Amino acid sequence: MPNVAMQKKLPNFAFIDSQNLNLGIKSLGWQLDWRKFRLYLTNKYHIEVAYLFIGMMPGNEALYDSLQASGYRLIFKPTTEYSIDGKVAVKGNVDAEMVLYAAAKVINDYDKALIISGDGDFACLIEYLEEKKKLLHLVVPNDRYSKLLGRFTKKIVRMSQLKRNVEYKKTKSSGRSKP
Repeated sequence: MPNVAMQKKLPNFAFIDSQNLNLGIKSLGWQLDWRKFRLYLTNKYHIEVAYLFIGMMPGNEALYDSLQASGYRLIFKPTTEYSIDGKVAVKGNVDAEMVLYAAAKVINDYDKALIISGDGDFACLIEYLEEKKKLLHLVVPNDRYSKLLGRFTKKIVRMSQLKRNVEYKKTKSSGRSKP
């Protein structure tokens, strides 16, 4: 019989809907510092692996490299273009991949999952993780998250509460060095 005390505890993982997070933060009028956010996830929630589900767009290679250098594991989804009021918009629908990873592909590799999205399409995933005692928290980008997530109120953390820790701030520089 294996010694329970000798078994290593599994790490916590984060599953991030990048578009929902990015648009939600922008609606609050500030910008997320992805590097600070990754450090925050590690320090606050002991997140060892942070999966970032993101649309793949040519020309964004520098962004992808920066996110990977900050400690995110990127899961790419091809994007599609569509028109809204005559304007071309791009969407990378990551919902299916995020559910697949969190509920099946890596579920045995983590102790608790931190889900970062306010999208109601993830209500079934959150319910499943809660049933399996695998849900750590649900981080929503703003107060306009789906009503389908309302029943998980005790697990919800709002990004507005984290602003001072994860907001991107431009550093002011005079452009010259001191003599």
